[in-house]
Amino acid sequence: MNVRNRFPIFRSKVYMNSCSQGALSVDVRRAYEDYMCDLEQRGSPWELWVQKNEAVRNAFATLVNAGAGEVAVETSTSAAISSVASALDFSGPRNKVVVSDFEFPTAGQIWHAQEARGAKITHVPAAGNIIPLERFEEAIDERTKLVQITHVCYRNGSKLDVKAITEIAHRKGALVLVDAYQSLGTTPIDVKAWNVDFLAGGVLKYLLASPGLAFLYARKDLISTLNPTNVGWFAQANIFAMDIYAHAPAPTARRFESGTPPVPNLYAGLAGMKLLQSVGVDRIEAHVSEITGAIKEGAMRRGFNVVTPIEPSKHGAMIALRSHMDHMLVKRLEEDNIILSCRDNNLRISPHFYNNLEDVDRLMDGLTKHKDLLV
Repeated sequence: MNVRNRFPIFRSKVYMNSCSQGALSVDVRRAYEDYMCDLEQRGSPWELWVQKNEAVRNAFATLVNAGAGEVAVETSTSAAISSVASALDFSGPRNKVVVSDFEFPTAGQIWHAQEARGAKITHVPAAGNIIPLERFEEAIDERTKLVQITHVCYRNGSKLDVKAITEIAHRKGALVLVDAYQSLGTTPIDVKAWNVDFLAGGVLKYLLASPGLAFLYARKDLISTLNPTNVGWFAQANIFAMDIYAHAPAPTARRFESGTPPVPNLYAGLAGMKLLQSVGVDRIEAHVSEITGAIKEGAMRRGFNVVTPIEPSKHGAMIALRSHMDHMLVKRLEEDNIILSCRDNNLRISPHFYNNLEDVDRLMDGLTKHKDLLV
């Protein structure tokens, strides 16, 4: 794609670590400079920053086909999930939370923290590199209050069938919270088509910005029934009321927000999402599919152990290869100017729309050079 020259890192390196951090664009760098200029020239332009916060809310809502009133601006997915957890009552018979074994640690940790409030946590185990639907069918029952699932697993790139799992959960009266951090920006996401209750994600990875800015989608008809206790002044109906004598939650998903938003990150997040949308998520999905297909083909031809599901519909924008010395392999590849990451004895290769087939060729050369570190 013709936007590659907007990412200076490609002048010297092969960068395929978008599952950890999206590559820095000139657009995002300029956005941070714009923040510094506003700070220097205008001092404390809070009306402007509140407008930026609303622009970010609208941009994310558009990205997932939600209404702006269904989106809370958060500082992390941890904050988003914690806000939902704080709104749930675990004192009754429906006190069970079902958590897939593909979750990022923060999700499991937050729900286990609710055990002190009466929650009972059940994990859905994997079967190799997938979690069969029937395991969700077995785990979710009439005592289940919420099901926590990731769209794409951060360890191996495996993709869960969100719509099918949601149908199972709703049939049994449970809510569903989806962590879409590892898929946002690489594939079209439609919260209405999925019929999910909550969706969390952030801008750090494929949305091309930086840490400190995330989002929570909450289904419109649920919002008025939930009253988070993990709140702050931006969760109020009137954020400038400055009332210390009462809590008046916003009627929209803003009630899931907390304190002062991460203002510099608003600038960066807007720039990253604008660049992404200028390319188009449909085009990005097709391009990433081509690149991940070439990675799988090249890896299998060389005898490397691909631990990601091979079928394209079963994985996201990450291909994982087994490595018995994964940290050493990442270090050796970095010395060769190839930037990747690892988790759980897996080398993680995560391209985006800025990668091309020449990057794949250089990657395969690097992997072949260090094949003694692969299994």
